[in-house]
Amino acid sequence: MNTIKNKYIGLDKRNARNFYIYISPWLVGFLVLTVYPIIRSFILVFTDTGFDGVGKFIGLENWKYAFTMDPIFLKSFANTLKYVAMYVPTSIVLAFLMALLLSKRIIFLGFFRTVFYLPYITAGVATTILMGWIFNSDYGLVNFFLELLGLPGVKWLNSSKMVMITITIMSLWTIGNNIIIILAGIQDIPSSYFESAKIDGASELRCVLNITIPLSTPTIYFNLVITTIGAFQIFNQPYILTRGGPVNSSYTISMHLFRNAFEFGKIGYSSMLAWGLFVIIMTITLIIQKSSNKWVFYGE
Repeated sequence: MNTIKNKYIGLDKRNARNFYIYISPWLVGFLVLTVYPIIRSFILVFTDTGFDGVGKFIGLENWKYAFTMDPIFLKSFANTLKYVAMYVPTSIVLAFLMALLLSKRIIFLGFFRTVFYLPYITAGVATTILMGWIFNSDYGLVNFFLELLGLPGVKWLNSSKMVMITITIMSLWTIGNNIIIILAGIQDIPSSYFESAKIDGASELRCVLNITIPLSTPTIYFNLVITTIGAFQIFNQPYILTRGGPVNSSYTISMHLFRNAFEFGKIGYSSMLAWGLFVIIMTITLIIQKSSNKWVFYGE
């Protein structure tokens, strides 16, 4: 009996040893490339460290500098909020409408699903350059078609009033992932719900409002969180196309973080910006999560 027991104990130890051996590459990478940088960046928040890695403890001076002496910090944060306020609700509504259309039995359905998803997996820089050409004020396709209709061209990227709207429109090109996720949620709704509603005389619109939307709220909630997190980190489009212009009207907090770290060498200050952005995103995410109890419906 003891022999069998010792055999199983030895087997458990061997399995445990093999488990840690197999996960050790990932574990080392996680500790070195994720945990350590997080801890290190938090320490840097309270220092004036530069490119050389040398700095002294300055307490909350970085935070004080951001709100009192940095002339562009509040502007970059306001631009980011403006983008989030435009992009997040628009992308959620548009993704739901596209998913609703793709959930219908139409010809070439697989083709349309692929077409809507492809922009999401296309290289972000390549897509941004293409969109910059399309919305170019002098020779872009959009202004070309406007002129064919007898309408004046628009300074899409050269106007402080239009630039963030234009960047928002460009970003909507890549909502394919949101569409696929919401589409999966819609297709998961039992068809018997719609059949019962139709028997009771419900119209197509009533079915959408009372069945499709409520039962799609879990996927809408997921997309809302993910899209909000991504929107606050907007960087590619304004950096590549406008460099934050004109007159800093498209200069975002991520650009400010990047420039302070890799152009100005203010590693401590940029770490403060990164952690400040993290706190803002986390706070908004928690607010969304807390409010979800009132509007997210998980059907049986």
